[in-house]
Amino acid sequence: MFAAVAPRLSNKLPKPSLVRGCRAHPVAQERYGRLAVAFETIGCTMNFPRNGEIYGEGETARSFYKVASGAVRTYKLLDDGRRQISGFHLAGDIFGLGAGAHYQFSAEAVAATTVVAVDRGTLAKLAARDSELASELWTLTAEELDHLRGLMTTLGRKNAHERLAAFLLEMTRRIGANGAIELPMSRQDIADYLGLTIETVSRTFTQLEAEAVIELPSCRRVVLKNGGALSRLND
Repeated sequence: MFAAVAPRLSNKLPKPSLVRGCRAHPVAQERYGRLAVAFETIGCTMNFPRNGEIYGEGETARSFYKVASGAVRTYKLLDDGRRQISGFHLAGDIFGLGAGAHYQFSAEAVAATTVVAVDRGTLAKLAARDSELASELWTLTAEELDHLRGLMTTLGRKNAHERLAAFLLEMTRRIGANGAIELPMSRQDIADYLGLTIETVSRTFTQLEAEAVIELPSCRRVVLKNGGALSRLND
C-alpha cells in the first residue's frame, strides 16, 4: 500500500526554489524500513558546504532530513551569544523532527554534507495510511527526546572528564571501528555540545591521553586504550 500511495503524493514535495539542487537520491542500509522507502521514493538531495546552514531556528518546518554523507550539528544560540549544540547527526541519521510548525533548533553542515529532504506534509499523509511508518516516526521522536534528556543529565551532573568520557563512548557506539574514532566535528563543536570551553576540552583530552585512557594520533582521530576506564567515568 505504501508504494502505491507514494507516487500520487510525490508532486507535493517542496518546489525547487525551496530545495536547492533537488534530485532523486536512493538511500541504502536504512535502520527503519518504511522510512527508508519514503526517503528513497519521495526524497531529494541537498548539498551543503562546511558550515552551510540547512535551516534556522524559528523557520517554518517544511521538511524532515536524512544525512546521506557528512555530518550535521543542531544547536541553539543562547541569550549571551553562546552556542549550545544539541546533537550531531551522522550518515543515516534523520533530523528536523518535532510536531511544531517551526524548527526549534538551527542545523548546519559540520563538513561538506549531502542530506535527503522529505516534505513533512507528504510524509504525514503517508503515515496516516501506514501504521508501521507512523510507528517509526514516533520511535524516532521518542529517541530524540531521550537523547536530549541524557544530554541535560550530562550537562547538569557531570564534570569535564565525565562529560568527555560520555561523548567518546557515544561516538564509539555510533562511528567507532577497531577501537578508533574519526571525529568529523571540531574541538569547538565538542565544547559547545558538552557545555565546556575549548580550553577545557583540549586539556581533558590531554589528561586522558596522559592517563593512557586514549591515544591521539591527530586532533580528529581518537584511539581507545582503556574502554573500561571511560565506562567508569561515565557511570
